[in-house]
Amino acid sequence: MIYLDNAATSWPKAPGVAEAITRFLTDVGANPGRSGHRLSIEAARMVSTVRELTAGLFGAPDPLRVVFTLNVTHAINVALHGLLRPGDHVVTSSVEHNSMIRPLNTLGQAGISFTAVPCASDGSLDPADIEAAITPATVMIALTHASNVLGTLLPSADIGAIARKRGLLFLLDAASTAGCVPIDMPADKIDLLAFTGHKALLGPTGTGGLVIGERVDPARIMPVFQGGTGSRSATETQPPFLPDLLECGTLNTTGLAGLGAALAWITAAGINRIQTTCRAHTRLLLERLHAVPGVGVYGPRNPRLQTATVSFNIKGMSPSQAGQLLDERFGILCRVGLHCAPRAHVTAGSFPQGTIRFSPGIFTTHDDITTAVDAVACLSREACCE
Repeated sequence: MIYLDNAATSWPKAPGVAEAITRFLTDVGANPGRSGHRLSIEAARMVSTVRELTAGLFGAPDPLRVVFTLNVTHAINVALHGLLRPGDHVVTSSVEHNSMIRPLNTLGQAGISFTAVPCASDGSLDPADIEAAITPATVMIALTHASNVLGTLLPSADIGAIARKRGLLFLLDAASTAGCVPIDMPADKIDLLAFTGHKALLGPTGTGGLVIGERVDPARIMPVFQGGTGSRSATETQPPFLPDLLECGTLNTTGLAGLGAALAWITAAGINRIQTTCRAHTRLLLERLHAVPGVGVYGPRNPRLQTATVSFNIKGMSPSQAGQLLDERFGILCRVGLHCAPRAHVTAGSFPQGTIRFSPGIFTTHDDITTAVDAVACLSREACCE
């Protein structure tokens, strides 16, 4: 079996993740911040360590501004629903995931509008087009860091500079990049960074967060949920300080234990080394696919301009049929269809059928990629002869 679906969920996880989860369940297990006994204190200490590791990875100066969520979708909703008000306008792109587009559409019912700036067919985006879409009502630029369909890296640093110059908030969806692409919030002028733990961060599902930059006043944020925090229990309103303002109820502490182990592994391995490895995978995958007759590849087709996410189609075969045959006949596990990002497929010209998506990870080998592309070549030959 060859797993090439890391853009959906990474597998295998980082060394130490399963052990950290087991240790928490067997040796700790208590609720952080809710009790004064030794196990609760140990759980709180673990959560604090994960905040520090997260802040360190993204260059955030204050770990208390790391708010844990269930995933990146949850984090994006916290940012959009928490900061936008009737009459506000948002600038986004045409390659966004539904995790960005659906909440923006829902917020339209509350008088909040958005402009999706068209990207080129390879997913690339000119920062000047973002700036041209800004209106007097614009309060935020909200973008994906990389397309989950095409792999295309958007120019986040240039767009962050535009947002800062124009006095706007910059929300970056790092679902496809956190853990495999270096991110420096202060240098790139990112005010809000949404991330998930289960993709390139190599952690468990049900983990993620929103890192809130120092330019964002917590008093501006309306919490999506309210409830118990373990702090200021005598009051019946949500505590006004971070992270308690946006974290209510018991955290997924078991998942955070695993995420902490993954972050520690990534920090030790080095994000630049991880990126170099993923670029090598991408280069080999693109070169091999390009040589297969009947295969059309979407996106930049350049490992320096994209993540290790490669979408393609086989002439004469639907993506769903190809995905089923790759699994059943060759043991190649990938994702097919629209990948929860229909606008990206419209942009690329692959709507409504979608694409076949191969997404190698840090633990993928070159032999895995060679074998997978050989399987694609076999299917392409068969489709051509039918």
